[in-house]
Amino acid sequence: MKHVLSRMLVASGLMLVASAYTVSSAAEAGAGPSKPDAAKGEQLFTQGDAARGIIACVTCHGPGGNSSLPANPNIAAQPHEYLVKQLTDFKAKEGAKAPARNGAGGNPSPMTAIVQSMTPQDMQNVALYLAAQPLKQPATAGQKDLVELGRKIWRGGLPDRGVPACAACHSANGAGIPGQYPRLSGQFPAYLEEQLKLFRSGDRKSSVPMHDIADRMTDADIKAVADYAAGLR
Repeated sequence: MKHVLSRMLVASGLMLVASAYTVSSAAEAGAGPSKPDAAKGEQLFTQGDAARGIIACVTCHGPGGNSSLPANPNIAAQPHEYLVKQLTDFKAKEGAKAPARNGAGGNPSPMTAIVQSMTPQDMQNVALYLAAQPLKQPATAGQKDLVELGRKIWRGGLPDRGVPACAACHSANGAGIPGQYPRLSGQFPAYLEEQLKLFRSGDRKSSVPMHDIADRMTDADIKAVADYAAGLR
């Protein structure tokens, strides 16, 4: 009888250990990125990681995310959550043929190759660093003849075509809403214009509402509101 009880206790102990190991393994497998680290984000942004083929973000986006090239957006002071989402959207999800964000004609964006070696933790770290950086070199509006139409669309939309006021989501001064909508003020007009057209064409699939809105806008509408948004402060 003692031998039977002994074997039962040993078996029960092994089952408990196995159960604990299974729960622990499952928890680790499902665990997401740990708390974002701005210092590590700054290091990756300024130095990259040659061992993993990640180039320094500063190369294209400038010190602290203040770009000097209209083709590369200003990303300083953008909401942390928004930056994480965009970096994630440049990488194709498992089983998907293409990422949610593509370039014109469905061609890969330059960012697609860059983010391939970035982990979710890398994205969180870089985003946290950038969100805390001041926008030192904001772009400005440059075409006076577009102001009236741009202001009209930004403040009141185009009701006859179902285009809502941009200010409703991106705020009156273009600052956006952290965690929901990006800051557009101080962004390069040419970049904003390009993104609206990518939303319209469906090459940028990261926002159904933005596709629907841009799809109701003409090239002239897009150009005017992009220029107006850049000059907001």
